[in-house]
Amino acid sequence: MARSGTSPRSLKRRPNFLIILIDDLRFDEFGAGGHPYMKTPNIDRIAREGAMFERAFHTTPICSPNRASVLTGQYASRHGIIDNVARDAASHRLPNYHLALQRLGYETAHIGKWHMGNDGQPRPGYDHWVSFDGHGRLENPRLNEQGSYVQHTGHITDILNAKALDFVNRRHAKPWSLFLAHKAVHPDAEQAADGTLSLVGYQPAARHAKLYEGCVFPRKPNMLAPAEVVKQKPAWTEAFELKRGERSQALLRPIHAGQQEEIRLRAAMMAAVDEGVGMLIDALARAGELDNTFILFFGDNGYFFGEHGLGPERRFAYEEGIRSPFIARYPKRIKPGSRVRDLVICQDLAPTLIQLAGGKPGVQIQGRSLLPLFAGRRTAWRKSLLIEYWAENAMPWLIGMTYKAVRTGRHKYIRWVNRGQNGELDELYDLERDPCEIRNVIKRPAYRAERDRLRRELRRLAVEAVGL
Repeated sequence: MARSGTSPRSLKRRPNFLIILIDDLRFDEFGAGGHPYMKTPNIDRIAREGAMFERAFHTTPICSPNRASVLTGQYASRHGIIDNVARDAASHRLPNYHLALQRLGYETAHIGKWHMGNDGQPRPGYDHWVSFDGHGRLENPRLNEQGSYVQHTGHITDILNAKALDFVNRRHAKPWSLFLAHKAVHPDAEQAADGTLSLVGYQPAARHAKLYEGCVFPRKPNMLAPAEVVKQKPAWTEAFELKRGERSQALLRPIHAGQQEEIRLRAAMMAAVDEGVGMLIDALARAGELDNTFILFFGDNGYFFGEHGLGPERRFAYEEGIRSPFIARYPKRIKPGSRVRDLVICQDLAPTLIQLAGGKPGVQIQGRSLLPLFAGRRTAWRKSLLIEYWAENAMPWLIGMTYKAVRTGRHKYIRWVNRGQNGELDELYDLERDPCEIRNVIKRPAYRAERDRLRRELRRLAVEAVGL
């Protein structure tokens, strides 16, 4: 039912929402984002005909916490999903923005990966539900459809594309919101209740298996050996030692971690994603709904290809871990070819959609509506953001690597909560002079005032995130 006082005619004028989330996708892991060989013409079209947010960030760069942040508009410190441990009950109680959209008269759908807990059962807030337990399977997945499990044959990206296309092609009496969450580009994995992973491997659709064979992702200046990294980042010394152990190496071998083959396989998996984006755009155009649909394409956390000696991690506050691909198309509000450099966080999606739907974001939402940025208004905007991570058991070498960090337009300060004493192992980077975050300037006298200012700002943000 539409909310009180909302007429069918006014509902029809409201935009549809197509939100496309990719698992583990880096900010530069699509064509328009700067990937050297990956071809994503349909995704690139969204950027070309809309806006690319060049400084969009994950505030907890790991799957479950960040997905909860997207849906609630809250920091993990507030919504409580702080790791990938099976938090099934908690994820049934999230103040999900789809609940607000339903009250505003929207038809809502979730298709794809949920992964806030291993339970693939329907969650509150959705009229239409297709998901799977845990990480699911790349081939022949078992999907939960409206509460019942159905065995499918084929590659999961193709199946999810077809499910999304079926939803978009239906006759809709109301505006709709579809959250399409692909399993790509995550490898197959087994996850225990404590969050521990057993990785199986990447698997593109068969037709794309050799798509980028022989292609090379160029080395970046910060792709350094651990021995070089710890000279500037001593907090990593123990983690790198543990990573050399046989248990850790056995976990990494199946996914070609840190090798060119890993990057190629991920690129090949994106080919089916891009095909699906093209099919959805075409379906919207045929229905006359393309320009009446707000489309957002983004990722749930970053990923390291060997930068700072890291991989397959995504959890850490260096740019490859926290920056998100974030592109949006909605010609009624967004000028084609726009580039936005303001600091955006994934929590900004929830209030943006609620406002576009004609509602008012609730006081519990910590993100900010992006509508002023769409309009190019030079309004007061955030000057800093909090990044937070709580060490968990997924990777055996990451024990104790809890941190909180603050990122501003120019600087980044990382506070290692369980490493060193009195901040002796903390890190500070001048991103204008050192965009690859190679030189830790925390102990340089010229940066003492900035270090102290950022420490105060980090304390302020941390308190604000909890809501005290």
